[in-house]
Amino acid sequence: MEKRIDLLNGSIGKALLKLALPLMATSMIQMAYNMIDMIWIGRLSAGAVAAVGVAGMFNWLSTGLVTLARTGGQVRVGHRLGEGNVKEAAHYTQTALQLCLFLSVVYGVVLVGFAPQLIDFFKLSEPKVISDARIYLQIIGGGMPLVFFAQIMTSFLTVTGDSRTPFRVNAVGLVANIVLDPLFIFGLGPIPALGAAGAGVATVTGQFLVAAQFLMAALKDKHLFCHVRFFSRPDFSKMWDIFRLSFPAAVQNMLFPLIAMVISRMVASFGDTAIAVQKVGSQIESVSWVIADGFAVAVNSFTAQNWGAKNLHRAKKGFYTALAAMSIWGIFTTALLFFGAAPIFRIFIPDPSVTPAGVDYLQIISYSQMFMCWQIMIVGAFAGFGHTLTPAVVCITLAGARIPMAMLLSKTSLGLCGIWWSLSISSIGQGVMCLAMFLLLLRKLTSRQQIRV
Repeated sequence: MEKRIDLLNGSIGKALLKLALPLMATSMIQMAYNMIDMIWIGRLSAGAVAAVGVAGMFNWLSTGLVTLARTGGQVRVGHRLGEGNVKEAAHYTQTALQLCLFLSVVYGVVLVGFAPQLIDFFKLSEPKVISDARIYLQIIGGGMPLVFFAQIMTSFLTVTGDSRTPFRVNAVGLVANIVLDPLFIFGLGPIPALGAAGAGVATVTGQFLVAAQFLMAALKDKHLFCHVRFFSRPDFSKMWDIFRLSFPAAVQNMLFPLIAMVISRMVASFGDTAIAVQKVGSQIESVSWVIADGFAVAVNSFTAQNWGAKNLHRAKKGFYTALAAMSIWGIFTTALLFFGAAPIFRIFIPDPSVTPAGVDYLQIISYSQMFMCWQIMIVGAFAGFGHTLTPAVVCITLAGARIPMAMLLSKTSLGLCGIWWSLSISSIGQGVMCLAMFLLLLRKLTSRQQIRV
């Protein structure tokens, strides 16, 4: 069966759906790595959840760093494939992979070498939680090249129209993680119980399997990667082009976890249990945004190829199809998180004394789900057209507003819930503003095209 989907011809809805479904499933699988960790670690203690959740924020930060190579690389490869220039697309792929490897090694060394100082930023109170967080961070830091490679390979395969391979590859990694998590966390036979550190070992092992399969897929590929010469001398002009295009999106993706770290420090003032609630709550909420993220990658690829082929009308229709799908999904997740808050939260932390705080988080954050889905998908559409600065400015500004908003609201009678409201209000604002700015972009591009005609 042909893995590659024709994004330039045929039914738009069918092409988008066929491309997006494996990507959404892949995103769900990637989310499930952390979810499974949380479910098993929640059986240890809320403190262990806090440790893994805090250290895991640096894993989130890695998404922003890999964006420096991934976003610009994917857009340029999509444009060149749309033009029919496969050789130039391969050169951009090669350059982006080289940049990705460099960034991953540097970041991994920082995480391993400075784990104590990085964890100390959060001002955790319990020595056991602090120790577990440091060890977990060092373990996942050692696996950073694997994480970066998997993310950028998913983007490059997708932009060629192949989203099935990333799904299959990540599914194998997830199965490995499901099997290995309880084995390393609780121990079995000669394998000692490693606790929170065991979750890190299981995750990195799964990531190794994923990276190995992606490497095999690249070696077998006859469309794009067969033209890539990874060990050739880097093309610094293309590297600069990728970096320039990626930089706004990368800053946005890196600032989000940095802002979240500052928010987490505020949350920590309410106790380690509050940190556990935030980490579990954000994992549950990720059911919403990982689907939107998968759709965003599909929209990015679809838009990039059609824009490269100078078919604005088809690119616009693809966007409106995706917007409708994300609106429906956002409304569904709002209902799910609001009405199912208590039973869903108890899956992760069964302690009844923690449940009320978890319900508060999920119900407050539920109001923003549709707008968050809009924002994520629209950022992908912007990038497909080669416009990354506008959404970055909008999202950075409104995400940054979370900090003063959280400081003010948390000092009112809302207390900890004031912090959750700052997150929800910010997401609503980002969704509305991104949609407004993208519609302006479409109007401008349409006007230019009509003038040329």
